[in-house]
Formats: sequence, C-alpha cells, structure tokens
Amino acid sequence: MIDQEAQSHESAPDGDLQVSTTVQKDASQLPEKRKTIETDKLVDAKKVKLETKSPKNKKPNLTDEKYDETSYYFENGLRKVYPYFFTFTTFTKGRWVGEKILDVFAREFRAHPAEEYQRSIETGKLTVNYEKVPSDYRLKHNDLLSNVVHRHEVPVSLQSIAIVHMDEDIVVVNKPASIPVHPCGRYRHNTVVFILAKSHNLKNLRTIHRLDRLTSGLLIFGRTSTKARELEQQIRNRQVQKEYVCRVEGRFPDGIIECNEPIQVVSYKIGVCRVSPNGKDCKTTFQRISEVGDCSIVLCKPLTGRMHQIRVHLQYLGYPIVNDPLYNHEVFGPLKGRGGDIGGKSDDQLINNLIKIHNAENWLGMEEGGILPIANPIKCEVKNSRENESLTEIEAQQTKLKSTVDSITDVGHEEPIDPFDPTKTTFDPFCHECKVNYRDPNAKDLIMYLHAWKYKGVDWDYKTELPNWACKELIDYDTL
Repeated sequence: MIDQEAQSHESAPDGDLQVSTTVQKDASQLPEKRKTIETDKLVDAKKVKLETKSPKNKKPNLTDEKYDETSYYFENGLRKVYPYFFTFTTFTKGRWVGEKILDVFAREFRAHPAEEYQRSIETGKLTVNYEKVPSDYRLKHNDLLSNVVHRHEVPVSLQSIAIVHMDEDIVVVNKPASIPVHPCGRYRHNTVVFILAKSHNLKNLRTIHRLDRLTSGLLIFGRTSTKARELEQQIRNRQVQKEYVCRVEGRFPDGIIECNEPIQVVSYKIGVCRVSPNGKDCKTTFQRISEVGDCSIVLCKPLTGRMHQIRVHLQYLGYPIVNDPLYNHEVFGPLKGRGGDIGGKSDDQLINNLIKIHNAENWLGMEEGGILPIANPIKCEVKNSRENESLTEIEAQQTKLKSTVDSITDVGHEEPIDPFDPTKTTFDPFCHECKVNYRDPNAKDLIMYLHAWKYKGVDWDYKTELPNWACKELIDYDTL
C-alpha cells in the first residue's frame, strides 16, 4: 500500500501491489477499450484508493467491513494480526505501458518470485480491468490492476495507545514506538488509526501530522474537518511549537546548538534523507538537559517539518540517536554521516548499499519511516541506585510486565489481552509467508529513543508522559 508520509513510495516491503493515488473521475473519461468496465467496479476501485490515501481534510472512507477484515491477538508482548485476504489495486504507471504484466510484477514487486505471480495470473487472482489475462498480456494506459493476496502484517508493541485529551473536535494520543500512524507497507490493522477505531471506536479520524513508526509521543487527530483544517493550517504556518526528547551518543555540547543545514530526500522509495546544499531549508535547535553514562538526553525543537529532520541533523552534528537503525549506521561511511561525510559515496551508491544491507540483515523497508529496525546495540547505560541495575535492564523488566497486563487509558478503556485462537487464522497453500516461521522482533527492535513530548499551538497545548529511557526519575522536566 502507498505510504502517506511526505514520501510516495512506489512499492511495499512485502512486494505486494500498491494502491494508486490516481482516481478516475467517471467512466466517460476512459478510452473506448476501457468503457466495457462496469461503472460499479470502477467505483469500488475508487473506494479502495480513497481508503488508503485520503486528503487530510476529507473524511476517511473506512467502513466497518474494512475494520472487520481481521482481528488482533497478543503474544510475547506483541500485538499481532491474523492473516487475511486483501485486494491491492493500482492503475498502470506510464513506465509500464507496453510491457508484459508478468515482467512488471517480477521487477517492481520483488518480494515474491516470478513463479508466484505467474500462478496468480493463471488462477485469476491477478487481473486487468477485473478480467483474467495471460501472463504475456501487455499493459495499456489506464489498465486497472488488481492482485488478491494473503496478507501477513508485522507485529508491533503490545503497549496500549493512551488518550491524552479527547473532545468533540480532536483526539490527542501518546503513540507507542513501533506502531505506524496509518496504513503503509506491511502495516494496516497494526496502525494507530486502525487500533483506535477497532479498540476505542474512534473511527475515521483525520490525520493532522505524523510521526515516524519508531518515534513515540504526541499525535493529534481531527474528529471534524473544520478543526483538522484549522490545526493543519497552524502547522503549515509554523505557529505550532514542537518539543522532542531524545537520547544521543556522546556528550552533547553545552548551550543551545542550532542546526540550519538543508535536508534533501535521497530516495522517496526507501525513505532516506541527508544534509545537502540542494536540500530544503530547515532549522532545529538542540539543548543537552542531562548526561547518562557516555550518552546525553537532548531537548529538540524543530522549527520546520522536514522528513527525518531531527534524526538527520543529529547525525550531521555527530551525535546520532543511540539506537537509530538508519542514521546511526556505518552505511553512511566511517563517520556515519557526521559533517555530511558519507564516505565519498554518491546518492545512488548509498541507496544501493542500503538495499544490499537490507538483503543481508532484513531491516530496510519501503514503509512509513522508511526503515525497519536492526539489532543495533545500545551503547549507553546509566546506573540506577536500585540494586545497581542499568536503565536498559529496568526498561526490559517494565516491558515484560506490560506484556502481561495492558494499561488503562485516560478514557477508562482497558484493552483485552486475547491469546492466539487457531480457529481465527486463515491459510493459503500458495502463500509463501504461510510456510515461513518468522522470529518475533526483540524489544530493542521496536523502539527508537526519540519522543514527541510537547506541542503548543495558537490557543492550545498538550504534552505526554515521558518514556523510561528519558530518565524522568533523574531529570526535573517541569523546569524546562
């Protein structure tokens, strides 16, 4: 499915067909050869696309039928989704015109072998204009492609989504790390918008701003189009003050450090940015508020809203977030991108290296934040007076505890802990993922030490609880 971040990814990490953002106005606009397609089918296709990428100020087109496609179960401290059947659709892209359908799928959606797409074409699961075609069919302009897949979603943290504030106009939540905001890539039901709808009956919320999948913290949704437009306009006009807290490698310098380096998107497809003179202007201020071992807790105030802005600026300054799986990686060269030094690589070389590392380590993915976690060891530990335990050990214990008893949100809603029920699962004999036993992600794979703490607008302000890694027991955040 398509990513709704600033980037527009062209393929999902599982290689399944994406939903197109192009919506035909009516059947009369189609070429003569396409007018035989029933109007109701075209309307259905439009609904699929609108569900995936609705303009922010329009009401999302999600129905109970969509929410009921599958359900959750909880296992090993993770929220999991029972596999389900799903139809991906898209209109033929210009570069595909004239090519054989099998060649396009084998090249563009490489998570599955060509033989699997061949079988899907032969069995009628992969169709053109809702009709079965041969594998050597050559794609034409405006051809509507549909692919029925057995969908397996990626597990996310079991941690519940706490309601910070809710009224008739907005919902403010504290997003746990690891959960994407909206459907993208291999995430659909395991996203904030679906969880809030299914578990809290907060349906068709309007997204006002977004956070990366691994970033935790404050997230605001509109319940009315009027309020959504109002807050969105405040953000666009830079009338919203944002404060983030992070934990970085090294002793961050004294005082307020300002970074004005422009940031360029290296690849929208895989979601990677870097500092570049050809990038867009942006500005972030940083202030060290505490030291913990050989790390620093830093207050971040982004004055602009570029993709991965805080993470890229910290990388450039030489103080990357300790467990940032992308911008704290040697793929950016020996200095890991400090001062803009990426080891003399071109952008194309950087992208190719990222993809190669993904093939070896399985951590790169074309999804919301662009990057799936790797086993990047956390180098910083702060000693706690309680039996000389390290902070990371304490966090591990707390995570384990939360995996058995979920927290109650501010609206008094306790989420059920439903174990796996074999009667609810589905199986597709031709599904590759049904035959593979994937390991569950570790706790360290589900978190990045970056948290959206406070947002303040024209006549409103909200803040969240801080995560344990922010050393809230050692730092007086009320004075900041």
